[in-house]
Amino acid sequence: MASQPLPTASRSLPGEPASTVLVVSGMTCAACVGRVERKLGRLEGVSATVNLATGRAKVSHPASVSVADLVGVVEAAGYRARPAELPAGPGELPDTARSGPSREPGDGQQGSGEADERQERDRLLTTTLLAVPVLALSMVPAWQFRNWQWLCFVLAAPVAVWGAWPFHQRALRGLRHGTATMDTLVSLGVAVSFVWSSYALFLGGAGVPGMTMPLSLLPSASGEVAHVYLEVVVGVPLFVLAGRRLEARARRGTGSALRSLAELAAKDVAVRRGGVERRVPVADLAVGDVFLVRPGERVATDGTVVEGGSALDLSLVTGESHPVEVGPGSPVIGGAVNSGGLLEVRADAVGSDTQLARITRLVEDAQTGKATVQRLADSVAAVFVPAVMSVSVTVLGFWLGAGADPQAAITAAVAVLVVACPCALGLATPTALLAATGRGARLGVLVSGVQALERLRNIDTVVLDKTGTLTTGRMSVIAVTVPADADADADADAHADKDAHAHADKEAGADTDAAAEVLRLAAVVEQGSDHPLARAIVTHARGQGDGRPLPRPVRFAAVPGLGVSGLVDGEEVAVTRPGELSGIPGDLREAVRAAETAGHTAVLVRVGDVPRAVISVGDTLRSDAYRAVEHLRRLGLRTVLASGDREATVRAVAGQLGITEVHAGALPEDKAALVATLQGRGSRVAVVGDGVNDAAALAAADLGIAMADGTDAAIGAADVTLVREDIQAIPDAVRLARHTLATIRANLVWAFGYNLVTLPLAAVGRLNPMVAAAAMSASSLLVVGNSLRLRTWNPARPHRPGRRSGRARTATPWERTP
Repeated sequence: MASQPLPTASRSLPGEPASTVLVVSGMTCAACVGRVERKLGRLEGVSATVNLATGRAKVSHPASVSVADLVGVVEAAGYRARPAELPAGPGELPDTARSGPSREPGDGQQGSGEADERQERDRLLTTTLLAVPVLALSMVPAWQFRNWQWLCFVLAAPVAVWGAWPFHQRALRGLRHGTATMDTLVSLGVAVSFVWSSYALFLGGAGVPGMTMPLSLLPSASGEVAHVYLEVVVGVPLFVLAGRRLEARARRGTGSALRSLAELAAKDVAVRRGGVERRVPVADLAVGDVFLVRPGERVATDGTVVEGGSALDLSLVTGESHPVEVGPGSPVIGGAVNSGGLLEVRADAVGSDTQLARITRLVEDAQTGKATVQRLADSVAAVFVPAVMSVSVTVLGFWLGAGADPQAAITAAVAVLVVACPCALGLATPTALLAATGRGARLGVLVSGVQALERLRNIDTVVLDKTGTLTTGRMSVIAVTVPADADADADADAHADKDAHAHADKEAGADTDAAAEVLRLAAVVEQGSDHPLARAIVTHARGQGDGRPLPRPVRFAAVPGLGVSGLVDGEEVAVTRPGELSGIPGDLREAVRAAETAGHTAVLVRVGDVPRAVISVGDTLRSDAYRAVEHLRRLGLRTVLASGDREATVRAVAGQLGITEVHAGALPEDKAALVATLQGRGSRVAVVGDGVNDAAALAAADLGIAMADGTDAAIGAADVTLVREDIQAIPDAVRLARHTLATIRANLVWAFGYNLVTLPLAAVGRLNPMVAAAAMSASSLLVVGNSLRLRTWNPARPHRPGRRSGRARTATPWERTP
């Protein structure tokens, strides 16, 4: 995976806007988010995106605006801010990822420290102990003993003041800055209920001994029965504090991806320096150091195996489901688990340059974005709280003006204040995005942000590169063909003096033995060449051999554009282009033609002057290429193959995959022009590629998808990076995007719908303020709970419309067992 720019608290290049990440404390709802964004946006050249779920503000600003200026603006808005402490390496995570959004002590949000966590827990526990008797006595008339109301008043007073103090504190701070938030509504609701109850007890007749209050989930509409709202005084803080604590725990779950990535990093490592092995912290590891990875240990950092062999489990880093075999010269990724033997690895990258650190930064950056629908919700939330307060005052005035009892009027007004819930609006997108990006990272799909998710969901055309995307990008031996009569001759010469039984056994494997021998001779000669074809033949021969090293040729010669030759075991061996086919056996002629038809390269091996074999070399399809393309089609996406390779090769690959639209010999500018043409026809285009020649098309497309093993240019131009080599990740990413956007829409529908239903009920006096408080907390929990389902989402394989489950599909040639 290529490196990505490291996010810092503030970074910029000369002449470019700086990017700063602030941790903002004191935000409780979407109204807070809107206020911080508006205040920052009033600075010239400044734009900000604030995430309620993580408590982070990502600010783009000119270099003339300092970080101190940004912090000052946020604090002037009534909140606290500081530059984010960002990681230097894969084992260190942003402070908000360690334990959730930062906050002030006692503000009712998820704590950033143990002391704050204890204070929040103690406040909720004490409030519960005081509130439960009040709720029980107020709602069960049979338990209302003589002067019960005064006991309830004594228990409710500490809750109204100390239990609800975080809400009062933030409401007063907002008042000083001329703003109102969710805390303002809660504070007003508690205060008005307590003041009214105090008036009813001391002056309104509710304090007389023997007073009883009937059970009713609906507010009292008249003053015939003395009524105190002490259950509201304790119920509202209790439900809101409990709801926010549960919500914070759930939000920690949605953001668990970053903490999971931190846990993948090794803490210390065994290093060999000066021939001495010693264990040092990973932070002390330097590029070029050789370190040991024993079975069961994690690879400390990205590097190259120097000695040893093993299988690495990359499932938690890249999503690879099967262990990957590595040996000398193999690259390894920090965070992978060594499943087998001892490895000696040379460190190639440390700290923020490792792949695990880059994955962490990509996931973190992706979690700060906003969907288009969320921006609309935030705009509504910015005016929502003032509007609710206006509605509450209007309801109070209307009821009093209509001659209703003051008790009923105040009840309706308090219910309007308490039931309003912009929290759900603010959490609808961030929690879903936190969960989705974390799940995507575990599946090997890194999405740059919610805008990329939106575009990914809406694409209808996918332009696929061939080399390195649908194919492995590495030359390998496809087939070795020997003439039929060569087998019999070789067998007769080698075994003329053997008994009949041995001769029969050897004859059964004659074809394999003849091919293996010719391949060995060709590899001995090709060792002297660095051509990709030569490397493929040598690698294949070593893999097929008995482990012994290949001997060196006695004499070696290379003719550019023709081939190589050398003296091996006393025989002249030449590996050349086939040339004129008329002079070689029929079996070999057919092998050459088959290779050309398939888009492979054929080389002829001559021993002496006798043609002994044709070796077909080519780039092989990824094992999952057919399934990935088929799943894209089942998702309703049109697939296009565009490659700079020659026509025969590209069409051969397209034929195997069932792709009908093919563009061969495409230069980088041709691919970009193809994207523009498709877009001009109204298509929403995604481009999948891995090379420098794909960068222009990736940037021009509506969505760019880069392979993790691609070039820096390709990854830099892409919106989505596939960490695992399995290109089945492409349809998985499309399905994840669709599922995530559907979840966000469901969250917003609930958040808006909840207020559309409950506010009118509260205004007409059909909603008890205590029930309103419970409903308000429940709405936020439902939104977060719905988002949490994305953490366990699994990419279901789509079926063809109307296809019966029992009907089998004919296997493609590369899926059949040879």
